[in-house]
Amino acid sequence: MGRLGFGVDIGGSGIKGAVVDLDTGALATERFKVLTPQPSTPPAVASAVAEVARNFAWQGAIGCTFPAVVRAGEARSAANVDRSWIGTNIEKVVGAATGSAVIAVNDADAAGVAEATWGAAKGQRGLVVVVTLGTGIGTALIYDGVLVPNSELGHLELEGVDYETKASAAARERDGLSWEKWAKRLQRYFSALEFYLSPELFVVGGGVSRRADKFLPLLKLEAHIVPASFQNEAGIIGAAYLAARPELDRESAGIDITSGRSPLVTP
Repeated sequence: MGRLGFGVDIGGSGIKGAVVDLDTGALATERFKVLTPQPSTPPAVASAVAEVARNFAWQGAIGCTFPAVVRAGEARSAANVDRSWIGTNIEKVVGAATGSAVIAVNDADAAGVAEATWGAAKGQRGLVVVVTLGTGIGTALIYDGVLVPNSELGHLELEGVDYETKASAAARERDGLSWEKWAKRLQRYFSALEFYLSPELFVVGGGVSRRADKFLPLLKLEAHIVPASFQNEAGIIGAAYLAARPELDRESAGIDITSGRSPLVTP
């Protein structure tokens, strides 16, 4: 086995982590998951992440996804977690709880990195939009292998509402929708994304992507649309990869996944 990394994916309902083989993008261990504390305050969540890390006796750097805009390690929003996270430095809080160096990244961006490095978007030129369907909707924009972070297009306002409240996987379960009825909402959402962005490819992730055959064939788009290769594990994998690249300058404009060179990489 080659280089190993460790990623933790913080979500609104669960916090899961695993050791990742950074040569292949595959998980090197089984995932370990705990429920997201309620309320999901910084001390409570950091303690849960520490529990996940202890399960693996992990002592190296930790890549940590977070369901929010993340700039220089700081949460600038709080989607599906306690609002006390806004203005909190994720890396410092989780680092203090785990005793490890922590790299924090938006959860959908981490998934996008994984899919572009090893998965369904590997080698794809032009614009790829990775959409994660879960408790909310996350998005990652990747252009010619460069990640443009913090797109947050799951919060598009359509029909007068934040549309993740109608089209997320959680909304499907909440409203008891059939796959066909949910697909009509997804059609509205993906059609809007396609109109605004004209991507070459949509990659759809999140746990529900395991059932992609139930809803993706119902969508009519010009762009190709495929399920994520890593499904609900993509965030863990992408976070572990980013934590293994300490040379990244996370305050710049993008991550060049294809060549390893971009404004985010120092000379």
